[in-house]
Formats: sequence, C-alpha cells, structure tokens
Amino acid sequence: MSGLAEAKVDGRLAYEGGFLRVQRDIVRCPDSHVTYREYVRHPGAVMTIPLVDRDHVILERQFRYPLGRVFVEFPAGKVDPGEKLLDCAQRELLEETGYRAHEWVHLGGFDPAIGYSDERIEVFVASGLTQDTARRDPGEVLEIFTAPWRDLADWVRDGKITDGKTIIGIYWLERFFSER
Repeated sequence: MSGLAEAKVDGRLAYEGGFLRVQRDIVRCPDSHVTYREYVRHPGAVMTIPLVDRDHVILERQFRYPLGRVFVEFPAGKVDPGEKLLDCAQRELLEETGYRAHEWVHLGGFDPAIGYSDERIEVFVASGLTQDTARRDPGEVLEIFTAPWRDLADWVRDGKITDGKTIIGIYWLERFFSER
C-alpha cells in the first residue's frame, strides 16, 4: 500500500463556507509526477435506520437543492465538533423524526465520495422507538413516513430511492436481520 501513497508537497484552503471547506493540495505521486488534488473537507455524518417494528422503518422525504428534487432517505445529519457518533445519531433522530430510541446498534461506517471528499458516514439501527416532538432546524422541511423495509430493495431497483447512503443502509439492514 505504501507504494501507492501520494505525498503532500504544499496545500491551501481554497474555499470555506458555513458547512464545507474545499482544500487544494499539491502532491507528489509514487511515479514522481507532481499534480494537485482538490477535495471537500466534511465534518462527518451519521445515518439512522429507525425500526418501528420488525417489519417497518421510518423514512423521510426531503428536497435536496443540488439535484433539485425530493429524495427518500433514512434520517441523517452531520456530526458537530466534539460530538460523539451515538450522541449525533440520537440528536438527529429526535430532531428530524420526533422519535427517541431505547436500543442502538452501530452497523459500521463507509466513505461515500472517496474521489473528492473525506466524508465518512456511520450507520446505526435504532429500535424501541417512542414518540416525542421533532426539533427541526429552521429551513429543515421533511415529510416523515413508515414503510415495510422488505419493499425498499424494490424501490431502489425502480428508482424511487437513489440516495447512496440510504441504499447502503437498506442492504446493511437486510444483513442485520439475516444474522439475527
């Protein structure tokens, strides 16, 4: 692996917004070629798969501005500075759906955009749900609904679900249940 690593020669912050930063680094490749790499610095995120019961999950519909349409997704959100992953998952579930969970299982994490971002998303399954009150951020407009989780793979094949993190969550949930 070390024979594949690129070495940073120099770098700078190219852009800093309220949420994301773009880094531009000059690197030396293993073949001595010098080039640049631009990538998005991301604080990290969590996604929660909320189980209503053994057969149903909670999903949300949310408009996503970059693609200009509504997506079906599992609840998710970014990790605040210094926040523990489970704390973030619990906060986001309550904020977005109005539910609290009594049981949490960490399924693992994945890197969704390795070519241009350092983002990592950690996935949790939440069960033993109790209804509370959603505490959404201003401008966070969501539609919450339940669906049979066994139907979701068909929704992926039919193009009803195209969000990458949700697709991964669906397949990880299938494995979660098959191992129990």
